[in-house]
Amino acid sequence: MHPACRSAFNDSFSEELYRRQTADLARRAGAEAGFRLAETPVFLTPELEERLVSAAHGILAQISTPEAVSRLCGFVPPAWDTPGMDALPSLAQVDLAVVAAPDGSLEPKLIELQGFPSLSAFEVMQADAWNAVLEGVPGLPAGGFSPYFSGLTRDGFVDLFRRTVVGAHDPENVVLLDLHPEAQKTYVDFTATTKLLGVEPVCPTKVEKDGRKLFRRKDGRRIPIERIYNRVVFDELIRSGETLPFDFRDDLDVTWAPHPNWFWAWSKAALPFLDHPAAPRARRLSDVDELPADLSTGWVLKPLFSFAGGGVNIEPTREDVARIPRSERASWCLMEKIAYAPCLKAVDGGGVKVEIRMMFFRPEGKSSFTLGLNLCRLSRGRMLGVDFNKDFTWVGSSVAMRPSPGA
Repeated sequence: MHPACRSAFNDSFSEELYRRQTADLARRAGAEAGFRLAETPVFLTPELEERLVSAAHGILAQISTPEAVSRLCGFVPPAWDTPGMDALPSLAQVDLAVVAAPDGSLEPKLIELQGFPSLSAFEVMQADAWNAVLEGVPGLPAGGFSPYFSGLTRDGFVDLFRRTVVGAHDPENVVLLDLHPEAQKTYVDFTATTKLLGVEPVCPTKVEKDGRKLFRRKDGRRIPIERIYNRVVFDELIRSGETLPFDFRDDLDVTWAPHPNWFWAWSKAALPFLDHPAAPRARRLSDVDELPADLSTGWVLKPLFSFAGGGVNIEPTREDVARIPRSERASWCLMEKIAYAPCLKAVDGGGVKVEIRMMFFRPEGKSSFTLGLNLCRLSRGRMLGVDFNKDFTWVGSSVAMRPSPGA
């Protein structure tokens, strides 16, 4: 990507530098990451950053119209339809693969959408830890690197994040809700969120319901819950068979960030409705009368509501499709396969594929999103998932940065 920054970093890279960065990150976040951390940040050029920003905003604009929202809300299952849905989610993610354009430059292609939170607090800490290491790398611009967009500084982003998640509430009355949070691979983001915002993780099985109100217990006190930073992945909750002390369909005296219905409405379900240069062709399986001739080589079969790549088939066969009952095909999507460009040069000379998550925030009372931060995943396998990269280095979680203004 950024050739000068990449060359300077690779020339100075060592395993000791990597160990120092990961140890510093764990110290800042308050926990070890439950996933692999890549050996490098991603250095953005202004040209690629402009394309990423334009694509992400354009795609969100298409699914933010009242007509699109109304259509996509039809994907919310009645068994999980939560009262009080807002006009737009308070957090949204646009996952973009970096691919080669016809002229050889780099451009983004949409992989996935989520009306759901991401690892916002962790990415702040990851950028902080990389900045501390990059200060000592010869040949890099002085003045630090920024992962933030929309003209935000670190302080400005944390304020945006706080207004989105906490709002006007006391952080003690806000909870980060996820199933058995201490067992989640993303627990490091939960500890980082507590450090940044004072919001603590709580398992929904531990919540107490009294009429329309929810409570949590801490140090022998019964604390009212007024706002929920919702991190519950519903397909995981359904698979767990856990019984909760409340029903998501209950009319409760809480506000949500984001409202649970957006997990269903803004997901892969939105892909077939997009018409954007950065969006691949996609169709719900129930709408496909004839399978494409290049099914295995040119298409990916995805369940609409899985999370973190679960159930994705990158080489589907006609037999794979035939095994899906017709009654379930509306919950599956055929999407044009994306050819990631091996655009990041590893220290061993090999190419690394890059996916960049553009992270949007909408505080209560605001009618539009602010693009705030990003998350990157690096891969050298056939897919970006852990199982496809376990034998590689220079893969895993990262963050995209560029020299801070004036650097």
